[in-house]
Amino acid sequence: MASVDAFRLTDDQRIDWLRLIRADNVGPRTFRTLINQFGGAGPAVRLLPELARRGGRSILNIPSREDALREIEDASRMGVRYVALGEAEYPKLLREIDDPPPLLAMRGHDEIFSRPAIALVGARNASIAGTRFAAQLAREFGEAGFIVISGLARGIDSAAHRASLESGTVAVLAGGHARPYPADNEDLLEALLAHGAAVSEMPHRWEPRARDFPRRNRLISGLAAGVVVIEAAERSGSLITARLAAEQGREVFAVPGSPADPRAGGTNRLIKEGATLVTSAADVIENLTPMLGLSSPPTMREEEMPLAALSATESDELRERIAALLGGAPVLLDELVRGTGARPGDVQIALLELELAGRLERHGGGLVSLT
Repeated sequence: MASVDAFRLTDDQRIDWLRLIRADNVGPRTFRTLINQFGGAGPAVRLLPELARRGGRSILNIPSREDALREIEDASRMGVRYVALGEAEYPKLLREIDDPPPLLAMRGHDEIFSRPAIALVGARNASIAGTRFAAQLAREFGEAGFIVISGLARGIDSAAHRASLESGTVAVLAGGHARPYPADNEDLLEALLAHGAAVSEMPHRWEPRARDFPRRNRLISGLAAGVVVIEAAERSGSLITARLAAEQGREVFAVPGSPADPRAGGTNRLIKEGATLVTSAADVIENLTPMLGLSSPPTMREEEMPLAALSATESDELRERIAALLGGAPVLLDELVRGTGARPGDVQIALLELELAGRLERHGGGLVSLT
């Protein structure tokens, strides 16, 4: 592949990518491993049932080509495009995170992602003062040339989106584009598309569940150079976004609040733990301006690779040896390779088999553990 921006999937490859990421037990990290291990989504999809069977699972749900094509066509009627990691339209900042979505469903203006971005998140039950300050920050970020990223939720998110409708804002959806949440923000979503965009990694008609919001939050932080938190209680989802931002190497900012207000408990703690205190947009802009040079994205190959395979007996032995070495505590893949004495490629295949059977969990930084 000559360059990342020259990469472009064919229509058939896009269908294969969608089938693979929608298959049971295949998340973004597993997707990348499968693509690189087997040379493309097509070969990986064909091998999934056998890999899962060898890992101990007899049935694995994999969408048919017809199912994948139906989703793509359904989405296209709303103006939604499925952009692959590595294609020119894919947001460059999002490429950098540990688990970027292989396919990002995008609606609106792709070019908005060429501008620097700041995420603004906070309480759904925000105070009047909190929403007013969020709107003030969002307007000033827009005036400084930044786009505003948020999650379309009530409260702080909605205030941030509304204040940056003209300058540009991006809504990150927890569900599919056909099921925005909350439903009473559909008008806001349509309004922001005039100058902004909306993105999702979920199936087009997916109704969001509680566990989908942390997945969404990693995209909010991943799309931005920094995350500003306004009014977040001690167990707020906004604190998850802040933690993910720190893990992704993004800057974390927090607006202080009264110790008597439960909505300020999380933001005040963030400041104690090292987040930059924010009293004006300048606090954020001055901090981020010198930091916007960013690194290269992860790569995925789409070229047929020869498949070296162990015998069935050797494969079974290696897989069980790996399962015996692993536990609930995450272990580095390199340590696992050294512990087994096997070839790295053979270990990767055994791990894929265990993962597709639901027995393995992947973590950031090349760590794996048993579920």
